[in-house]
Amino acid sequence: MAEHHFTTPISEEDVRKLKVGDIVYVTGEHVYTARDEAHERALEMFEKGEKPPVDFEGSVVYHVGPVAWQKDGKWQIVSAGPTTSIRMELFEDEFLRKYKARIIIGKGGMAGKTLAALKEVGAVYCSFTGGCGALAAKGLKEVRAYEWQDLGMPEALWVITAENFGPLLVTMDSHGNSMHAEMDKKVAAKKAEVYAKIGVKE
Repeated sequence: MAEHHFTTPISEEDVRKLKVGDIVYVTGEHVYTARDEAHERALEMFEKGEKPPVDFEGSVVYHVGPVAWQKDGKWQIVSAGPTTSIRMELFEDEFLRKYKARIIIGKGGMAGKTLAALKEVGAVYCSFTGGCGALAAKGLKEVRAYEWQDLGMPEALWVITAENFGPLLVTMDSHGNSMHAEMDKKVAAKKAEVYAKIGVKE
């Protein structure tokens, strides 16, 4: 396990050095929030030949519906606990291929389609601990823009400057490794063992 500190935009070369189990901290201006509706809108814009309000290449995309407030005319993130990422499995592979984001952050992991795209594009999935929204907000220092407000605060595209945002645990890397898939295998094997001992058929 190694610790890495990145400043955005992040290169494919740097991301391909990461392995499952590594810890990442992120600093820089290319940090964006995006959930289901933001992913869908970005992909629709790509198909229409339109450009979204940000450049996703080399960026960090955080699956989060932040809680924010305005103070002295400026938005501030108050809490930013991660959203369950499997909700974005429908969109993430195509989003990665089209926009070349380098780090996806969320909780709970993602599935095979996303894992294949991470390997193809050169990107990683990082987990941030659920229930630590206030801790996450500390690393999201400045809101530079609040785009797609018509989607509502949780689904909008927030444009953020981060400072040592983390710790982020790499749980899916660009080499086809997934901590989540490995854990699923271990749980399935243990369940089969327990069922066999108590005489229950699956």
